[in-house]
Amino acid sequence: MTEAQTICQEFSIAPWQADNLIELLDEGNTLPFIARYRKERHGELDDQKLRQIAERLEYVRALNKRRDDIRASLSSQGVLDEALSAKLGAAKTQAELEDIYRPYKPKRKTRASVAREKGLEPLAAILLLQNKISGTLEDLIWPYVDEEKGVNTPEEALAGAKDILAEQFSDDADIRKRLRAVFLERGKLASRGGPDDSIYRLYYDYAEPLRSVAGHRILAVNRGEAEGYLKVRVELDERDALDILYAAFVRPGSITSGAVREAAEDAYARLIFPSMEREARSGLTERAQDSSIRVFAENLRNLLMQPPVKGKTVLALDPGIRTGCKAAVVDGASRVLETAVIYPLPEQGKVAAAKARVLEMIKKYNITAIAVGNGTAGRETERFVAETLKSAPNVGYTIVNEAGASVYSASKIAAEEFPSMDVSLRSAVSLARRLQDPLAELVKIDPKAIGVGQYQHDMKEAQLDAALGGVVEDCVNAVGVDVNTASAPLLSYVAGIGPALARNIVAYREKSGPFGSRAELKLVNKLGNKAFEQCAGFLRVPESKNPLDRSAVHPESYGVTEALLRKLGYKSPRDIDDIREKAAAYPEDKLAGELGIGLPTLKDILSELLKPGRDPRGDLPPVVLRTDIVSMDDLTPGMEVKGTVRNVVDFGAFVDIGVHRDGLIHISRLAKRRISHPSEVLKVGENITCYVVEVNKARNQIGLSLLPLS
Repeated sequence: MTEAQTICQEFSIAPWQADNLIELLDEGNTLPFIARYRKERHGELDDQKLRQIAERLEYVRALNKRRDDIRASLSSQGVLDEALSAKLGAAKTQAELEDIYRPYKPKRKTRASVAREKGLEPLAAILLLQNKISGTLEDLIWPYVDEEKGVNTPEEALAGAKDILAEQFSDDADIRKRLRAVFLERGKLASRGGPDDSIYRLYYDYAEPLRSVAGHRILAVNRGEAEGYLKVRVELDERDALDILYAAFVRPGSITSGAVREAAEDAYARLIFPSMEREARSGLTERAQDSSIRVFAENLRNLLMQPPVKGKTVLALDPGIRTGCKAAVVDGASRVLETAVIYPLPEQGKVAAAKARVLEMIKKYNITAIAVGNGTAGRETERFVAETLKSAPNVGYTIVNEAGASVYSASKIAAEEFPSMDVSLRSAVSLARRLQDPLAELVKIDPKAIGVGQYQHDMKEAQLDAALGGVVEDCVNAVGVDVNTASAPLLSYVAGIGPALARNIVAYREKSGPFGSRAELKLVNKLGNKAFEQCAGFLRVPESKNPLDRSAVHPESYGVTEALLRKLGYKSPRDIDDIREKAAAYPEDKLAGELGIGLPTLKDILSELLKPGRDPRGDLPPVVLRTDIVSMDDLTPGMEVKGTVRNVVDFGAFVDIGVHRDGLIHISRLAKRRISHPSEVLKVGENITCYVVEVNKARNQIGLSLLPLS
């Protein structure tokens, strides 16, 4: 099966879609560019599906390369025949390929290889035939006793021959395939631990079928094992496996049948089971990691695509107890106007001075929004803000998740942005910018530090980074970037740019002033035609005289757009009104045909002309949190509370309800119907009403429910 045929079959797309997509990728086009500006070529597949196809294509190509390498090795050994070649061609996974290659793969020294060196392979073949039904087994073995070769007794000869058979049975590809299915169908993941209490106590006496064990439990067991709290194994009734080996290799009635049976048992116990156990656990871990990465990616997408608070001057308060609360005023263009340290907590004895300073900054900078970090003393600071704003009724506030702010404040990026600013004050600046534009600020932080995943430190780092990087790239390009204000980290995620070109764009901007048009991008050092093609449509130039430079219309479509406007009776993009109504007077397929473009491109152009440079993130929903809840002591079972979803994981959702510890809504308390994953009901950043189920102060845990308690 060809690469295109595999993609068609697995993703249920037409052959022309697969062929065109593979061609586009091989031409070096980026996924955001393909998704947005080549819709006719791939049939309007969304960016997430395109990314899945691209990842699968990479795997299929790696698989085919491995298949070719194995063929070459088998050919050089002189063992490649039509049957073996057909088996290789039919293999659909890496495991199947390796099973086929296993008998021919160069091995380190084994018990079987030692036995072969002693000339015992013919004896092994005789034993396996199981033809002889008379005489004694010792009579059959004696001819292979040879002291010069190191075979001193019949027992040694028999043991060596059985070692050869055991390895042969273990290397049988068909047997391994059948046993793999048995492991996955009937095997169990089991762990034992104790006696000391730990966070892994749920797994001290645990067993669950491999086929149904949840990903978060696999990762928890793995971590418990790595930290020494658990002993983990795969359990399988050996009769389920041995019956397959007996049926395949043992023929009753021969004097050699017993030896073959013993070889099969040895093969299973010494070679097959340990290998299959490792493979099963590796497969479970890979499955769990893939699931966890998907959840992490979806959470990150929801977090990055939260609506911004544009054009407002924001006062951010980063709470603290010992060193005070850090304050930063940031204007609508993300410039820092003022920083300060205040002491708003009663026990600090300076509440009046803190209130006066906040009101002074509100009046001085015409502040209309305050961002309060949700860390230690966050709710006490929120109460202070709520009380203070009684004297400034036109100002609102919201709670901002400060996960990763300390990572940013100590980073190289922060040091370059604010070389003379105290590290602690940089965190407050970051909080203000997170409220103004979550996407633009959070791209400066390693996604793993943002706090929206589970067991991220147990993931394959390269795979996790690739997945999260893809999410950031999709989000950045979906929103678009102002080329004259964007930071280098934000620009680096624009299709076709990357870190080096991003720095070059910023350097050009600092030296020559703001870009006046998209065409001016071609003057940036090392930004060639291909890079311009990929990035131009995602970069906005608000200062340009051409309105199309401020939109998502790609420069390659400017001529078509101007022709469309002339056809509809407009002189230029500057004097557009009621364009949708005018376009509706023409049949879309006819209009697209006359312009020589596809329907998707026509619709995108019309949409952009109606609302140039629109932000797909929408408006910020109001955040409403109780101001009478600041600690677990304020919570009682049955209480209705409001909160913000901070993280969604396999087993539930963590919700910020106004205390320092997030509450957990278990998956069983999310809906009356059965759901397969919490993301079906909630997403990161969503504001919800929920109910307190239990408060466990000893373990610092809060149980919540999305459903009213009966």
